[in-house]
Amino acid sequence: MKTINLGKGHWPTFDRGIENEWITANGLGGYASSTAIGANTRKYHGLLVAALDPPVRRTLLLAKVDERFETGGRTYNLAANRKAGGVCDAGFIHLQRVLVGMFPTFIYSFVDVVLEKTIFMVHGQNTTVILYRVKNGSSPGMLRLYPLVNGRDFHWTTGIGQVDFKVDRREIPGGAGITVRYGSDLPPLLLSCGGSAAFNPREGWFTGMYYPREEERGENPVEDHFSPGFFEVILGPGEEMEISFMATIEDIAPGDCLRGTELLAGERERLSRLVGLSGLKDDFSRRLALSADSFIVRRRSTGAKSIIAGYHWFNDWGRDTMIALPGLTLVTGRYDDAREILWTFARYCREGLIPNMFPDTSGEPLYNTVDASLWFFNAVHKYLEYTGDTGFVLKEIYPALKEIAGWYIRGTRFNIKMDEDGLIYAGTPEMQLTWMDARVDGWVVTPRQGKPVEISALWYNALVILEGLAAMAGEEFSHKGLPQKVKKSFTDKFWYGEGGYLFDVIGGEEADTSFRPNQVIALALPHSPVDPARARIVLRRAWQELYATYGLRSLSYYDPGYRGVYSGDRVSRDGAYHQGTVWSWLIGPFITAYRKAHGYSHSSREQARFFISPFRDHLASHGLGYVSEIFDGNDPVLPGGCIAQAWGTGELLRAYVEDVLEEAPARRGPRGEAQG
Repeated sequence: MKTINLGKGHWPTFDRGIENEWITANGLGGYASSTAIGANTRKYHGLLVAALDPPVRRTLLLAKVDERFETGGRTYNLAANRKAGGVCDAGFIHLQRVLVGMFPTFIYSFVDVVLEKTIFMVHGQNTTVILYRVKNGSSPGMLRLYPLVNGRDFHWTTGIGQVDFKVDRREIPGGAGITVRYGSDLPPLLLSCGGSAAFNPREGWFTGMYYPREEERGENPVEDHFSPGFFEVILGPGEEMEISFMATIEDIAPGDCLRGTELLAGERERLSRLVGLSGLKDDFSRRLALSADSFIVRRRSTGAKSIIAGYHWFNDWGRDTMIALPGLTLVTGRYDDAREILWTFARYCREGLIPNMFPDTSGEPLYNTVDASLWFFNAVHKYLEYTGDTGFVLKEIYPALKEIAGWYIRGTRFNIKMDEDGLIYAGTPEMQLTWMDARVDGWVVTPRQGKPVEISALWYNALVILEGLAAMAGEEFSHKGLPQKVKKSFTDKFWYGEGGYLFDVIGGEEADTSFRPNQVIALALPHSPVDPARARIVLRRAWQELYATYGLRSLSYYDPGYRGVYSGDRVSRDGAYHQGTVWSWLIGPFITAYRKAHGYSHSSREQARFFISPFRDHLASHGLGYVSEIFDGNDPVLPGGCIAQAWGTGELLRAYVEDVLEEAPARRGPRGEAQG
């Protein structure tokens, strides 16, 4: 897998240097993240954002570590920081290269000194390690590390005095360490440094760190961080040294703090094994398989795997999980993870609904969605397609699927029920139950009460899948004739003849003629109620009005309600979220629908390859190595939202492997045997 390589041309100025961000995660929901030049520009940036109740209760504990190097009578400041008045530390002038392979590596060069640092997290731990490799020049040198610590929820910001800190020394053989304790229920933070380091206490505050990305979002852009002092490492002339710096809340032995090189090797071996498991051979798909690992986390409340919807700020959502699951776990060969996730959501099924979201704290999950349960059927279908594991599905999942169908027919929460025509009606004017769920206070931005097009298509898809499972189980299908009825109703009622496409929502006083990508989702399902001829007509128009390089617009740019730029405060952003903003995850349904509608012809494969191509460049920008959540609908289609999104990654990878690659990896059965 090729390394993403950035050079000095990417940061001629501070503002250019903060355009690209990196992130590395720990499998618990925690992460380390910042910009390419090391300047924090979001309240969500930090070198240790720990998940105290995995994968949630994410807490900023270590904001950053600023480096200074003294040699030849001069001090070289490698830090990059900005206050409201302007740039106060411009150490990026010494940054020569940024390499993002499995983890980000930063190479600084000044006089005859080369300093390299690699940042990674230990999987399954709230532990961040910075491994420094220093090649000193001809004069004695001294490396000083200044940690900036905090202790707050990652959604908030801190001012002087709002968090109480107490610093104690910690004995570290071959190095130095301190324990930072909080005047709250936060666990103590251990900071340690090898290289025979010494710690110099000098308590103070870095005041007024400025976050431009938060100001753009209408949030508080200024924060203060506590500085406990600095670690100091002395190097002789020409000396080369590896120095391990660790930040952790884990209960570890003092000597383990200095095992940076060993820990890095272990993490690289783990990721190499996972990428190898996928069977993917080309660089693009292997990069996506690598990024997929960051989203798969273990949830403490269920004791099982789940999928984080996106970094930095999303939790694990049921809808996002089911859409992302095929790409993140099945295409990558992580069948055990897929099985565990499906089993967990089946276990939490209530009145025909799987959780839309697990809460940050203990308590009942939220079930306010009409489509998560229907996407669940699709994820199970894909699981069977990849694994052939009928025993697990029939025993553990099939009962839940039957329960879901029964509740949808009889009626369940949130006014979800099957109408006389067999189609699913859902919601009220105050509810947002589909994926277009933006809401500001009492304002439902995209009201879709009634029978949304993708919900009816998902319902038909679910019924066909359920009928097939009944046959596998040797049972009589309880809803005989219903799939055919639903398909006929869909065909008769959703086609908007005057416009030559599908209505977005029916069932109200007037059908919604908004041209949106939801009908493309309907075309892409394994069992679609739309015939290929109509599908081709819809896709041609979608290509003309919705396609925008990195996905599909959420609304045609010819619509009077179209909003082509996603920016500003929450009201402005949510007002554009599903009113024209481009969603990366929709590239998957678009490509799959295109291939299906054109009979999987050679020319359709080449066209699908064209749709994929821009993402090759995108992976080397914005969230380095990751697929962004959204983009502006207007050119130049700038990225926004989360820098790393699960369903964007999953659907891109799934569509690429299933619809573009001519030689996809062999699929495997439930015990891993090759199926061809």
